[in-house]
Amino acid sequence: MRLAARFAVGAMLAAGIPAVFAQPPAVAAAAATPAEVSFHIERPGLPVPKFTLHVREDGTGSYRAEEVEGPSDRGTVRYASAKQIDRTLNLTPVTVAKIFKAARELKYFDMDCASKAKNIANTGEKTLSYTGTDGKGSCVYNYSENKQIKMLTDDFLAIAETMDEGRRLAYLHRYDRLGLDAETIALEQAATAGRAIEFGTIAPVLSSIAGDPAVMERVRLRVAKLLERAGGNKI
Repeated sequence: MRLAARFAVGAMLAAGIPAVFAQPPAVAAAAATPAEVSFHIERPGLPVPKFTLHVREDGTGSYRAEEVEGPSDRGTVRYASAKQIDRTLNLTPVTVAKIFKAARELKYFDMDCASKAKNIANTGEKTLSYTGTDGKGSCVYNYSENKQIKMLTDDFLAIAETMDEGRRLAYLHRYDRLGLDAETIALEQAATAGRAIEFGTIAPVLSSIAGDPAVMERVRLRVAKLLERAGGNKI
């Protein structure tokens, strides 16, 4: 059987068929699957008490969250039951490279990343995970003293903040256009401070607001600047 298989592979190569097609299907599929980093957090008491971000090395990914408060009033309106959110996303090459460089330098998160210090405020249980043909691992923490872990945490939280703002802006654009003024100021401030990044993930919402003549001009100009961040891959 092995001899016959070698003859078959040799015949395929001689015929000019790429070597990947000569590989067993499972091997070829694994080689074609991009590596993935995920970030999961659970933080009860907040409008979004849990979410997971999946980022593949080709830049594609997803954002899955559970929202318990309506976007209209950040804390007073609650859904009868948790609202499930599932969005696809595409991140800029700069952010993707940053994430995967850190993941590999941290040995695919196959490590103890939680701080040993006592009396640390609970900011939510977080999990960083890596899966790929080159390795896999995960670590759980509330707070980490590792600079790269903190950097990844801040970036993932900032991406999630942008996604959450996108939903709030869409809601306000539909039901309360005057409310867009304060909301876009807050988003602009978050962007300047680095608490919101990857505006390409909400570009359709921003474009809709920027192109709506019924929205105040200063809001449209503010949103147009945020769109420039998305177009210029600024994070």
